[in-house]
Amino acid sequence: MAPANGSVIQSGTEIVLKLREELTTDKKKLKAGYRFQMEVAEPVRLNNQIIIPPGTPAIGEVTEVRNKGMWGKSGYIEARAISMRIGGRTIRLSGSFDDKGAPGTDIIPVVGFFTSGRSATIASGSTVKAFLDEDIVVAQPPATSPAPAKPAPK
Repeated sequence: MAPANGSVIQSGTEIVLKLREELTTDKKKLKAGYRFQMEVAEPVRLNNQIIIPPGTPAIGEVTEVRNKGMWGKSGYIEARAISMRIGGRTIRLSGSFDDKGAPGTDIIPVVGFFTSGRSATIASGSTVKAFLDEDIVVAQPPATSPAPAKPAPK
């Protein structure tokens, strides 16, 4: 998305992020508050210049976790984008994403039979949308003056 307004990338500009690690309820270790690594997946341009390049580091946080359970209760993960780092500066992000495990089909013998839901998983490499939560003022390069004219040869 190419933001307008000269030398400012506006708050609300969409940023596509990619997870650097898998988030899963499979081993029941994932907890709300867990911070995880992401990176910018697509460049953000201003006036045909890349201002936020792919690979720019970002941080997300798990906001809710529900582990799979009996009677087909599926796992659930909700997370949000927090920030990214550009040139030593932390830029706030907003936006949330989630995954719900599929309804249960696993039959497990424990004093009879019951159905267990599936774990929720957001795979490493998955892309999610986030949004700038503040304007980014882009420094304009200094204007260059034209080279002095050379005197014509005599």
